[in-house]
Amino acid sequence: MLLSPDGILFWEYGWLKLNATIAFTWATMLLLVAGSWLVTSRLSTGETRSRWQNLLEVVVIQIETQVTDVGLDEPRQYLGFLGTLFLFIAICALLTMIPGYQSPTASLSTTVALALSVFVAVPFYGISERGLTSYLRSYARPTPIMLPFNVIGELSRTLALAVRLFGNMMSGAMIIGILLTITPFLFPIVMAALGLLTGMVQAYIFFILATVYIAAATRVRRVETADQSSQ
Repeated sequence: MLLSPDGILFWEYGWLKLNATIAFTWATMLLLVAGSWLVTSRLSTGETRSRWQNLLEVVVIQIETQVTDVGLDEPRQYLGFLGTLFLFIAICALLTMIPGYQSPTASLSTTVALALSVFVAVPFYGISERGLTSYLRSYARPTPIMLPFNVIGELSRTLALAVRLFGNMMSGAMIIGILLTITPFLFPIVMAALGLLTGMVQAYIFFILATVYIAAATRVRRVETADQSSQ
């Protein structure tokens, strides 16, 4: 039993290898790009709108609401990054219902890449919001003794993001694979639906955690500004 799509090799030439993780990652990204273009190519500002535009507006509004609830005052600033994270993981989970599709999120390399994107985005948004000096100073709060612990915390939560998503997605695929070998066909279909639900939940959790980390990196400036205005 393959525990990861990394083990499925489509093409190899010397040290160049094309496995299922790479192939299905790019296929999912192309699907997202094509779907985004189709949905946004004929947007209307009038009263008559297509079903796809209504669906798009519902998704965007819900993502913005979640971002605002976490603590980011300007959700549109973070919508592109956070929304893409959520949609990529959610679409990967949805496409697992298609026979033959191997979810890239069942590979540790993909989940590490997603976690590293959050790892880079947190200081990027933190520095753009607060400035380089103020952001770096936050690692030494409340005392300089906390500097190494804060750095370790940044690294450990990135690892936790990657391992959590990988573990949950891989375990679902493993359970379905085991049931296919020992039970009739109907029961694994029910488990596949449960795996889809699990994938959607994991997409939401990953999205919320990324939002929380970015909010934590940008909120200090707002607190300092409020303190200065009250004085």
